[in-house]
Amino acid sequence: MGICRRYFNLSLLGGVSARFAASLAPRPKLLVLVVLEQVRQDYWDAVSDQFGPGGLRHILLKGAHFPDCRHLASSFSASTIATLATGAWPAQHGIVADSWFDRTARKPVRASREALLATTLTAQVAAEPGTRAFVIGMDAAQSSLFAGTPEARQFWMDPRGRFATLGDPPEWLGVFNSLKPLDNAHNAPWMAIGARPGAPPLRTLDFDPEHPELFLDLFQASPLGQAAQFELLASLIEKEGLGQRDTFDFVCLIAGSTARLGYETGGRSPLMRQMMLHLDQQLEYLLARLKAGPGENSFNLVLAGAHGAPPAPGEESRARMAVPGETVAQTVDRALRAADAGRVARYLYPFLYLNTSGSWDSEPARVAAGQAALEHPAVAGFYTAGGYCSTNDGWRERFRNSFHPNRSGDVMLSYRPEYVEDYGQGRGISYGSLYNYDVRVPLCFYGPQFPAGVFESPVQSVDVAPTLARAMGVAPPSSSGGRVLGEAFGE
Repeated sequence: MGICRRYFNLSLLGGVSARFAASLAPRPKLLVLVVLEQVRQDYWDAVSDQFGPGGLRHILLKGAHFPDCRHLASSFSASTIATLATGAWPAQHGIVADSWFDRTARKPVRASREALLATTLTAQVAAEPGTRAFVIGMDAAQSSLFAGTPEARQFWMDPRGRFATLGDPPEWLGVFNSLKPLDNAHNAPWMAIGARPGAPPLRTLDFDPEHPELFLDLFQASPLGQAAQFELLASLIEKEGLGQRDTFDFVCLIAGSTARLGYETGGRSPLMRQMMLHLDQQLEYLLARLKAGPGENSFNLVLAGAHGAPPAPGEESRARMAVPGETVAQTVDRALRAADAGRVARYLYPFLYLNTSGSWDSEPARVAAGQAALEHPAVAGFYTAGGYCSTNDGWRERFRNSFHPNRSGDVMLSYRPEYVEDYGQGRGISYGSLYNYDVRVPLCFYGPQFPAGVFESPVQSVDVAPTLARAMGVAPPSSSGGRVLGEAFGE
């Protein structure tokens, strides 16, 4: 039987209309993005049976959930935050690590907004007439990096544990700080959720007046520090009337407590599971405040993991798996000298910077340096500024996405699985690897624009910015290389 062209065309138009209608679902006046530093999907899976009904359980059941979002590049905190902010890889936005070696200045430089080489989603929102944009970070550099523009109001925690902002602070911020003094947390116990009466604390936030900075570290890496950020977000929503005016509002909270805890304990600590349970409670609190303010179906909430963490090496294996960078540099330098192929000018994990001036040919020297690095027992692979890679599998893409020609030096190295940098303290881990435990994170879109569903197929962290731009009706950032996740809109 033949198909009538008229009816065939109508059916096509019907399908297009359905997809178009989905893309035009009511757009709330508020989008809240919570960037979850150092959160892996397996953390949620491990404790999901302990989630309450109104927090993560509710968001994951009612939202568009992508449990396998991949940051296919080096997973330093600054790098992943910049990628979520711009929709671009470090190769484009230039934030290749938390710090890198500047050949001109001849010293390490830290990641910053000024070093960002791509525009951000926040800048796109702030540039629109009749919009407001806000960013809350754990420190000033972090919030400034994600914002990418001074047009967004930024908040961060200062060394006294008080929240600060640029310019004249709003009156409500001073009231908030006065009601939440850090002194209240001195020597506070961190109790397990559901702990029986009389149970010992998981840890105590010890305060030593001679070393207040150590207490601040403990506070920021605890549920109390996490709660402080969410409480500030709730006050911001209430006092600034987010989503309740004629303007469109965008706010990003970079929840950094899990990242600070991870530096100390690694990715398998029982404390990390407790942090997930506290996160569940904080999200339930946030949802309640949003429903009381803008109201149900008047906001979108997006949860985006930034990076994960390796487990901390055990005491018996730490001497082998915690790598002193100087030993790597010495291994490579000896080989280059022996072959008269150059010198190591600086090694700042994971980048080797070489001195190949004079008669030394740069790319052969880079390859020689990488091959020499493989002789070190901790090194598993390398990538050069000329594009040579020690492997031809999917790792080539991860290396290439991570490498910026002016900032990544001559050779980028990868350590073996679960090997970390040695800080000389006998504990702790490092971020930045290309392994799945660092680069696979959860992503969830919740709100009236996003029908419920679970999407197991991998997506990428560069997809977040263009998808949020679509949801907010603004242009994606200029260097964004990701795709709009049409699945999240029910398309």
